[in-house]
Amino acid sequence: MTTMLISQLAKRTGVPSTTLRFYEKSGLLQPARTSSGYRVYSEDAVERLAFICTAKHLGLPLDEIADLLKVRETGNCAGVRTELRSRLHSRIADAHKHSAELRTFGTTLRRAVEHLDGCPTRPGPCDPNCDMTGSVRQEEPDRVSATFPPDTTERWRSEPVACSLPGSSFTDRAQQWSLALSGASAKPIDAGLQLTLPIGSLSTVTELAVAEQQCCPFYDFRIQIDGGVMRLEVRAPQEGATILKELFTPQP
Repeated sequence: MTTMLISQLAKRTGVPSTTLRFYEKSGLLQPARTSSGYRVYSEDAVERLAFICTAKHLGLPLDEIADLLKVRETGNCAGVRTELRSRLHSRIADAHKHSAELRTFGTTLRRAVEHLDGCPTRPGPCDPNCDMTGSVRQEEPDRVSATFPPDTTERWRSEPVACSLPGSSFTDRAQQWSLALSGASAKPIDAGLQLTLPIGSLSTVTELAVAEQQCCPFYDFRIQIDGGVMRLEVRAPQEGATILKELFTPQP
């Protein structure tokens, strides 16, 4: 029977080795071991990874994917279809909810930009008319507070450094970030980078940050609006420092 080392499986499927190890730790992959302790994978691992990646793209969390894999292992295709169909209906409802929330947030962002554009340029300090907080809360009091609750737990520090995107999607995402951050200036901060961009990039960068956290929850994103510019702070645990620098450093 043909077997592959973890590096060979990663090259063949486009799934990074760090993610393969994370899937093993989560019980989604079960490699054999050689007498020397090396992980080896059978051909079934390729199909199993394809199933996992598809389920991830459909928004299923890892615990639900693990349940589906158990049904799949029984050889009961009809059972997998039934289970998957039920879970996808739940994801459809979630998608409609999140879509409405994102539209609301996009409207809030556009109003904030319009407010900033209408503020006069003055050499002195800001006055109360510059503050957009009151108008934003007045327009969308429930939506804003319900969609973006305060979070001081810094969960990103304890998240595993693993990305659920396959290789092709990771490349596409990297290109999207490269385009969005074109012309930005960057400086190092504690555990990450601070990027300064034109305020017109706000909507694009926010949508990318939301998408990024769905596949890479070890990133921490913070956005500050300052006049005609925005500042994006991105942080990650020490294990993710290299990939953070590669993904978010603006290209010259």
